[in-house]
Amino acid sequence: MRSLTAVLASLSETRPGVSYAHNRVMGSRVAVDRMVVTGHCIDVPLDWNDPAGPQISVFAREVVAVEHADDANRPAIVWFQGGPGFESAFPEQRGGWLDQLLTRYRVLLLDQRGTGLSTPLEARSLPFADPAMLGDYLRHFRQDSIVRDADRFRATLYGEDTDWYVFGQSFGGFCSLTYLSLLPEHLRGVIITGGFAPVLHETEEICTRLFNHVASLNAKYYARFPDDIARVRRIVDHLETNVEIDGQSQRLSARRFLMLGAMLGHQHGAAELHGVIERADNDLEQLHVLGGAVHADVAGMMSPATNPVYTVLHEAAYSNGPATRWAAERARLADPRFALDAQPVPYFTGEAVFPWLLEELGELRPLRDVAEVLAEHEGWPPLYDIPRLRANTVAVVGTIYWDDEYVERTMALETISLLGNCRPWITNEYEHGAYRVDPKRVADRLFSMLDDLTARG
Repeated sequence: MRSLTAVLASLSETRPGVSYAHNRVMGSRVAVDRMVVTGHCIDVPLDWNDPAGPQISVFAREVVAVEHADDANRPAIVWFQGGPGFESAFPEQRGGWLDQLLTRYRVLLLDQRGTGLSTPLEARSLPFADPAMLGDYLRHFRQDSIVRDADRFRATLYGEDTDWYVFGQSFGGFCSLTYLSLLPEHLRGVIITGGFAPVLHETEEICTRLFNHVASLNAKYYARFPDDIARVRRIVDHLETNVEIDGQSQRLSARRFLMLGAMLGHQHGAAELHGVIERADNDLEQLHVLGGAVHADVAGMMSPATNPVYTVLHEAAYSNGPATRWAAERARLADPRFALDAQPVPYFTGEAVFPWLLEELGELRPLRDVAEVLAEHEGWPPLYDIPRLRANTVAVVGTIYWDDEYVERTMALETISLLGNCRPWITNEYEHGAYRVDPKRVADRLFSMLDDLTARG
């Protein structure tokens, strides 16, 4: 094998037939744990319907296994991260799912617009003070813009006529289906894990059905850990009648504590949640307050909400037109099982963004007004082209997790039923993050399915 120095030197040469016209910055190229990692930054329109208008930057890292770094014919795959609003972290080591992808592809790790090294969004330094102007800006940070950014990367790095693959995890699967709807011409194949979006439904119904599903997970949880019924009741009553201040000098409310239910979507989430409840109850018994570890668990569950894109566009990522108007909060209030005074115990909520979070969490308060603007916005552009998805010929494979807390299975099953040339793996062996838990087995099965479907194509 050639040395890493030699590989990096050879890769500094421009690929024949590839135009770098859209590159604003050709980033540094580094060697990390048997990988060659190259940063790229391109300028794209804020509004793809106005290509000559204001521009923002979008960043991505191309990762290649060092043993395949000089293989010019190696196909590329773009990674659509979960979210919305999550960046692709720097690949510190070659392992897990990334290692599986590197056995077959050049991997483009995209920092979706507004995240990571792309033109960032930060609540403490927003680009506009006026909520209406900021809302007009943020409306361009959904899937329809993300996939056009990715396609610009495809053309810029690999050539206008080059085809590539797409991998979408969770929200990344939503992006993948939008890509198939808007720009399928240069897609060779698509892999979706836990991200078959409910393309036939609007935000109102999606949130209502998700809450009903989360309620069923709560029932299973309390049946498995019946002693937690009294514990959770005690914790909720304590938070309703006492002032609990966390390490950031913010009061912890009972309704925010109940958002720990998002853990139920983890691979061993019920046991994980039980451990927190057991600890919290013991704290109240011996300390008469919740300890720092419990506050840290709640803060960790809130960490995605501190991302502006996640907070203000969480529900808009479902909308094909109608205003969302805080659909998750309305679903919570409409279901008595989630009421704080529910007997014998209130149910935990799942992954959702609620309007009161922008009051309770100080770091989100700068987003309060623009979140209201976006919640009331009518006329979101359609994210999916249903006739085109029905007629799809691009090979699509992916997973549906039977008890997935975040992407409700009945709506996901509807999506795969209408999607042309799609082969699903429906399983109850894993939860939402199977690609992290058992990457080789999941990859081997999905790669085999993709190869077989492509060969039949």
